[in-house]
Amino acid sequence: MAKRKKKKVKKVKRNVRKKVVRRKIKKKKLTTKKLALISVYDKRGLVRLAKGLKQFGYDIVSSGGTFAALKQAGMKVIAVSELTKYPHMVGGRVKTLHPVIHAGILANRSLEDHVKDLIKYKIRPISIVVSNLYPFEATVENPDCTYEQAIEKIDIGGPTMVRAAAKNHKDVAIVVDPNDYPKILSEMKLHKGIITPEMRQQLAVKAFRSTQHYDTAICEYLGKKVDGESAFPYKLDLSLEKIQDLRYGENPHQRAAFYKDSKVDSGLTLAKQLHGKELSFNNIVDMEAAWVCANYFSNPTIAIIKHTNPCGCAQANTLVEAYNLALASDPVSAFGSIVAANRKIDSATADEISKLFVEVVIASGFDKAAQSILTKKKNIRLIEMGAQPKVSELDFKKISGGFVVQEADVAQLGINEIKTVTKTEPSLGQMEDLFFAWGVCKHVKSNAIILVKNGATIGVGAGQMSRIDACHIAVKKAGGAEKVRGAVLASDAFFP
Repeated sequence: MAKRKKKKVKKVKRNVRKKVVRRKIKKKKLTTKKLALISVYDKRGLVRLAKGLKQFGYDIVSSGGTFAALKQAGMKVIAVSELTKYPHMVGGRVKTLHPVIHAGILANRSLEDHVKDLIKYKIRPISIVVSNLYPFEATVENPDCTYEQAIEKIDIGGPTMVRAAAKNHKDVAIVVDPNDYPKILSEMKLHKGIITPEMRQQLAVKAFRSTQHYDTAICEYLGKKVDGESAFPYKLDLSLEKIQDLRYGENPHQRAAFYKDSKVDSGLTLAKQLHGKELSFNNIVDMEAAWVCANYFSNPTIAIIKHTNPCGCAQANTLVEAYNLALASDPVSAFGSIVAANRKIDSATADEISKLFVEVVIASGFDKAAQSILTKKKNIRLIEMGAQPKVSELDFKKISGGFVVQEADVAQLGINEIKTVTKTEPSLGQMEDLFFAWGVCKHVKSNAIILVKNGATIGVGAGQMSRIDACHIAVKKAGGAEKVRGAVLASDAFFP
């Protein structure tokens, strides 16, 4: 009996000890002090963001140049090495690559095992990660960039943190774009220091897109080193960023959107709309045709476009002269057209344009008087292109299941490339008209016939199955055979 009592006493003591241990474990809770990890190359808006996060009760942890910048601004910052208990090593390549950092980012706060690990290893959960990456693309764009310099600008820790935070966006907000800082602080102010699940999800998608673009740039650079400089690499990746949704596509039943190629820093996607209602799908397509056609020429030139084809194009000493000559080519088709100029629109040209209903006027700019004249018309859209470099891009044509790709047609006919095959030599004036006609012909859909006199189109036959039919149309547009005498003709290919 005595032995049994002793055993019972021992069991009771063990149970008491277990309960005490359990109570101690329960007392260990996850720290409620919020932590934001900031590690950025682009330091725009950095201090303002960090101060804003401080106001919402966040401790800031950082490293390297970001840590130094925040310290210089007089802020209290925790060094990454203070959390990891490891210094930066191998020339700074290893800073944030540590379980203390990545467990703090990746831990799912709703899973008991994850929370227990954080408590056990005394790891603080990280609720916000702010990171943008080494400028790899900007580095390799420099013609003097060496291979070694390019390799050093391949960020490792940054993308790892970005992807980790984006994966765990249920608990962590990942911010990769300095332009989003004001939006983040406004969101937190509105929701008492909280970033909503909806916004965290949006930020995560943006983060994954940024790392995808970053990896693509690295692949392209290294691919060129392996495969050589090729206009048509083995794998061609498109990186497109949506500018806006459009009301509809080519037809009202088709949905549409407008995208920018993130690899190209010029063109229509950088245009600034100064006036008028929202652009349509067809407007944008016609604007491209008009802008490219007008800017093919160096003299003051106007191109009037209808359904991607020039119905009138002219060059002259002044823009207003060029406009009136281009309009005279086909005033009927010019109604509801797109007008493009390769110069800034002045008041005299604006006066003439205002007499006609046009959908869009696109030019490098508009002087104040011209803008004042044209903005009186509600239905006109004014598009300012600014001074843009000419960039040679690949030309894509969509087919079912893929694309056919070619080099952009930026070639211009040189005086040394021509030869006269007739007995009569063209005069200097005729030769100038021939060069102009050939330039316009390049921008007219095949089969194309262009009639030009005195630096202006007088008849355009476009997109016909037969060039003979295109020729009949061009002559008819010009006003008949008598009107055509003294003009020159350009054809886009063999003329039977």
